[in-house]
Amino acid sequence: MILKIKSNLVKATAAAALTVAGFATVNAVNPSSSAHVQAATTRVKINYVPGYGINVWDNYNHGHFTGNRLQHGSVQTVLDTKIDDQGRTWYMLGENQWILAQYTVSADKKVKSSKSVQAAGDASSILALAKAQLGKAYVWGGTTPSGFDCSGLVQYVFKNAAGINLGRTTYDQVKDGVSVSMNNLQPGDLLFWGSAAAPYHVGIYLGNGKYIHAATPGQGVIVQSISSYFYPSVAKRVL
Repeated sequence: MILKIKSNLVKATAAAALTVAGFATVNAVNPSSSAHVQAATTRVKINYVPGYGINVWDNYNHGHFTGNRLQHGSVQTVLDTKIDDQGRTWYMLGENQWILAQYTVSADKKVKSSKSVQAAGDASSILALAKAQLGKAYVWGGTTPSGFDCSGLVQYVFKNAAGINLGRTTYDQVKDGVSVSMNNLQPGDLLFWGSAAAPYHVGIYLGNGKYIHAATPGQGVIVQSISSYFYPSVAKRVL
């Protein structure tokens, strides 16, 4: 009888051990599941212009500006992704909070700053000649150091520094080269303002968020920073 009791006790103990082990196994699965969900969360970094931010909209299709802006370099968590009727990708950051994906990069990847981009070859010659025109007068139709208008400055610099013959007007110059993203500018790129097909102004990107242009009759040839209130509509690379 004693042997039988011991045998039953051993079996009961073994069964309890299996039950505990099974319980531990079930609990061990749950953390991996929650970890998977967390890993799937997308984090992006705003990649616009240092010192400026991008608008937050209340909808991804024909939305309205909420009045909030996200600063360059800030990190955001993406909750949803949508494509609008123009084919643009939008990220949802919260209820009625949407931003354009084109102004972001992965938060886990390092992005080259425009400060690290160095002009090479013809670009360095273009920048040097363009800067040599600083302070020159603005003259309507001017194409020489005695006076430039915006497209005249660009035409003069590219022809004399790199042997590149660009059109005389902004309408012609915007047709040259290839379009580049404002997030991927390099020194020597051309910046245009106004209609992408028929812009009214042009300047030369210097790097570090700055450009040189023949601005107005009162300012002449000056260097300025890209700003949200005077933001280029298109950029072209002709080098």
